Amino acid sequence: MGLFGKSNEKSPKDMVNEWTHKLRKEGFNIDRQIKGIQREEEKAKRHLKDAAKKGEKGACKILATEIVKSRKVVNKLYASKAHMNSVSMNMKNQLATLRIAGALEKSTDVMKSMQALIKLPEIQQTMMEMSKEMMKAGILEEMIEDTMEGLDDEDMDEEIDTEVAKVLDELTSGVLDKAPDALHDTLPSATVEAEGATALSEDEGEEDLTSRLEALKS
Repeated sequence: MGLFGKSNEKSPKDMVNEWTHKLRKEGFNIDRQIKGIQREEEKAKRHLKDAAKKGEKGACKILATEIVKSRKVVNKLYASKAHMNSVSMNMKNQLATLRIAGALEKSTDVMKSMQALIKLPEIQQTMMEMSKEMMKAGILEEMIEDTMEGLDDEDMDEEIDTEVAKVLDELTSGVLDKAPDALHDTLPSATVEAEGATALSEDEGEEDLTSRLEALKS
């Protein structure tokens, strides 16, 4: 109880409004991340095309791999936004039925969406805190654990290799096939590697794309 006998606990309506506000805020953050990654991808595409014209196959593969990884991250972020929208819609339905039911009700849809959202490192802490609050409010039946889905590294490598080949074909239009065979298996020179790295962090102060990708994958 608070001062003068008033309870410090939030009402169900206040809790729902707070959760939807947090979800909107995190959604805007994800939008910014997506735009940032896509800008870096465009830079990588330009450098890949330049490297292809020079016959630098090693550099092209490095850049194509980064493009594939960036696209996977963007797809993951879009999926997370879809889960956020699902939770927000469910919360609105909870408010609509609150007067009739008299309390917030358990939701399987919210449980599934929250389980997916806590796997994204960028918003994990916020989603974990929100899931605890939802459990206390009776929306979630049990605490959501921080578990990660296991991935087969070998299958993932094969999938990335396939996607890299598609990106190279998409962006070079066969230019690499005309390059001398001697360049086919050679690694890029230190200069080319430096150019590839610069392509992904060209603007001063921008966060390195590779680091962000690894953080989001972890």
